[in-house]
Amino acid sequence: MSNFAQKKFTSKVGNEFTFQFPGVRQVAKIGDRIKNKHGVAQDERLIEEMLSHVVVEPKQKVDDFKGPSGYKELVEVVSSAYAFITGNDDKDDQEQSEGESDAAE
Repeated sequence: MSNFAQKKFTSKVGNEFTFQFPGVRQVAKIGDRIKNKHGVAQDERLIEEMLSHVVVEPKQKVDDFKGPSGYKELVEVVSSAYAFITGNDDKDDQEQSEGESDAAE
């Protein structure tokens, strides 16, 4: 098993995915590869990079997601995977924890 951090993710439709942090250097390379010549991130490139390097279980390709609901789930998974590797999911987890503790009071 790899030494890189992993995170379980369940989509809104109930499918489970495992994300794996590919390492800081790889995250920097992914950031470079997803941009066009003007420095603008491209959706298709981002999707391919997340499915290739971050979503490790189940291994899927873009074509495995079918129809409008499949596209919606794909965007949800890719967005969550990107937030995970860039450290932006911690804020979401912290806000959720704070909301739960506020509700308990």
